[in-house]
Amino acid sequence: MDTPFTNALSQLERARVAGALDPLIIDRLSRPDRELTATLRIRTDDGEMRSFTGYRVQHSNLRGPYKGGIRFHPKADMDEVKALALWMTLKTALTDLPLGGGKGGITVDPKILSAAELERLSRAWVRALYRDIGPSIDIPAPDVNTTPQIMSWMVDEYEKLTDDTTHASFTGKPVSDGGSEGRGKATGLGGYIVFDTLREALGVPASARIVIQGMGNVGGEAAHVFARGGHRVIAMSDSRSGIYDPAGLDVARVEAYKKETGSLQGFPGAQPITNEALLTLDTDVLVPAALENQITEDNAHDIKAKVILELANGPTTPAADDILLKKGVTVIPDILANSGGVVVSYLEWEQNLKGEHWSEADVDQKLETVLADQAREVFGRSTALSTDLRRSAYVIALERLAQAIGSESASGPSRS
Repeated sequence: MDTPFTNALSQLERARVAGALDPLIIDRLSRPDRELTATLRIRTDDGEMRSFTGYRVQHSNLRGPYKGGIRFHPKADMDEVKALALWMTLKTALTDLPLGGGKGGITVDPKILSAAELERLSRAWVRALYRDIGPSIDIPAPDVNTTPQIMSWMVDEYEKLTDDTTHASFTGKPVSDGGSEGRGKATGLGGYIVFDTLREALGVPASARIVIQGMGNVGGEAAHVFARGGHRVIAMSDSRSGIYDPAGLDVARVEAYKKETGSLQGFPGAQPITNEALLTLDTDVLVPAALENQITEDNAHDIKAKVILELANGPTTPAADDILLKKGVTVIPDILANSGGVVVSYLEWEQNLKGEHWSEADVDQKLETVLADQAREVFGRSTALSTDLRRSAYVIALERLAQAIGSESASGPSRS
């Protein structure tokens, strides 16, 4: 049975073959440095004790401290977290950041917890794992269902336990608590920068039709930035429902309606649509910005988009990749398309360590420089290798990791 982690390993091997790389690199990356599991116990508001399972996978620190988000989700498990940690190792290598890859999570539906219970659980995760994280070891960040406020609680707990005062132990914090300007929008904005850099080369019109699956922080920001860029967002969805209007949606109105009602159902002037049907709409660009394994061999034949911009992690399976390639659909891979978040997380970490605070304009400019350069490099490598963008992105990342392995062999054992 395919799982997120086996899919990730399959993508690695396909890229290794495309780039004619040493098989030893796959062996090195197929097993994380550490897999940490902890039982987290908190007292609920009604006085009962409840237990939850927390995770942290430290995949590779070949290029620097482990880096990656923490997700709170009822389906979070070790296999998913391992895959996400591996993708983060590749993402930081592809963007040429001096960081490695990690990921964490808690198996929980945060919607059923009060704010006080959520704070207790967040702090419990830190108490369980604080000896294995820190500014020079492993720097967590937000992910699915985690927020700047949760990061603030976690930083506070870490600093109580360690006396660290840099605020560099977690990124994605509120600006008032050492966070970076521009961090909240970074993943959505970064995806747009990558798309806009490649748009003409991919034959996408200057005013394109856009379909976005997912209305979290990433999908919501992507909708706004595409609209500001002169594109027409024709469909959007959340976890329960979607809406479609071929004439284009007013993104600001959609977001306001969602905040007011908690749902997209009944949005005036638009047709209801399921998440499954949304993926197969006739559009120029499809933006999966939700969870893994959304585009599979079961629905890939029905995809009508010209370009898929992966703002979610792992939304397309390897079998679907093969189908889409034969259909002529270009997939801009997750390790490039959604790397804006980790780029600005790195910039936040750097600001914290230096005791500085940079303007939003400076952060946005640094983000654009990194991602536009990497997008052009990935596209150029795909042309040189006569392969798709995913394999070319992986090849570049694997080459940089192989170089780090060579440096490690020359200088001594791994930091892990």
